[in-house]
Amino acid sequence: MYAVIVTGGKQYRVMKGEVLRVELLTADVDSTFTFDQVLLVGEGDSINVGAPLISGASVTATVKKHGRADKIRIVKFRRRKHFRKETGHRQHFTEVEITGISAG
Repeated sequence: MYAVIVTGGKQYRVMKGEVLRVELLTADVDSTFTFDQVLLVGEGDSINVGAPLISGASVTATVKKHGRADKIRIVKFRRRKHFRKETGHRQHFTEVEITGISAG
């Protein structure tokens, strides 16, 4: 069984036992988190699509860790103007393991 969930403004296709990185969540490590914005639940040929959400459906996950992704370098450069600016960014993330999918 798989589901499509929305978190952090992004959509993820998840299955039970899968580990994925999502935008930072306000949950402690080793705690359970419930995603209640479920767009689709399916298994084989039977697919339940919401309009836009499926009422009563949820996906539970266990928070594995919090962290920061690799640094992305941003370079602004103007030729012949003696202008060069470098900055960097590290995005925060939460790594979760999907423990269950309920169709509602």
